[in-house]
Amino acid sequence: MSDYVDPAPSGRAEAGDQQAANPQAAAAAATHPPVTLHVAAARRPRPELWLAVGLIVADQLSKAAVRIYIPLYDSVEVIPGLLNLTHALNTGAAFGFLDRLDFAYKTVVVAVLATSALAAIVFYAMTLGSETRLSRLALTLVVAGAVGNLIDRVVAGAVVDFVDVYVGTWHFWAFNVADTCISFGAVLLIFDMLRTGSHVPSPA
Repeated sequence: MSDYVDPAPSGRAEAGDQQAANPQAAAAAATHPPVTLHVAAARRPRPELWLAVGLIVADQLSKAAVRIYIPLYDSVEVIPGLLNLTHALNTGAAFGFLDRLDFAYKTVVVAVLATSALAAIVFYAMTLGSETRLSRLALTLVVAGAVGNLIDRVVAGAVVDFVDVYVGTWHFWAFNVADTCISFGAVLLIFDMLRTGSHVPSPA
């Protein structure tokens, strides 16, 4: 009876000899992971998506609570002389912009403008690489705030504002969670642009 010889070692030896003879192929195999790993990473949701969803949900829940527990134009004192929760409606943009200006199809015009701005922001966010984390965070905040207010405009024709900051008889514009996201996102975006030169590479 003849002895069985495993061909696998010789095959592995030949593969090793081929890699040794072609160091470029060996380096490429070491630096490039399988295609399946790239596909799995591409399908994995980005953290920014979950953050945006969470902020939108928080915005809508806070507005729903104000609608339920605070009658329209009523206030609940939180910090005397500084902060009230006031149920107000804003038919304009963020922080009451255009709220007092009335014209035909105002709700439609404001909604179209908000949608156009949101689409531009999303398009710009898609062009950013993973290394620009601060910009991606800033744009996530802006997008979440824009979506939160856009939902109100489409569903109810007006945005619920409820945070009323005041000193004496002076009142800041009433705002909400979505407005806060937009404001913080804009500040972070400006800071990141100043810090990195708007992500434009300098000429060699």
